[in-house]
Amino acid sequence: MTNYAIVVSEFNQEITSKLLEGALQRFAEQGIAEKNITVMQVPGAVEIPLAAQRLIKHHNAQAVICLGAVIRGDTDHYDYVCQMVSQGCMQVMLQHDTPVIFGILTTDNEEQALARVGGNHGHKGKDAVDAAIKMVSLCH
Repeated sequence: MTNYAIVVSEFNQEITSKLLEGALQRFAEQGIAEKNITVMQVPGAVEIPLAAQRLIKHHNAQAVICLGAVIRGDTDHYDYVCQMVSQGCMQVMLQHDTPVIFGILTTDNEEQALARVGGNHGHKGKDAVDAAIKMVSLCH
């Protein structure tokens, strides 16, 4: 049986908890047992790539779904965080030859983020699970 992992940021928890809820719901809909899913929470988005790497190396994850929400503020911090987390996830994926699904919302405001966790723009947590399942089937 395939082992999946989810890394979810605690920052912007109102949004990230909905991403996680949707992801777990989609796994259940696909008949994937909870015992085959490891969930790890990290403080913020920047910590996601390291957690993804550890889940691959130490928990035998065959795909890692990265969930977070980075919302633009008044400073350049948003740009640095987005760059670090996206490059970090890509590096882990290529280094370990394992799907690392980028389910991190990068939005201008909270309204846009909420629209992507069950609102007008679908549910990105569920979409990330669909991508993980497809990539596992392509890679294994």
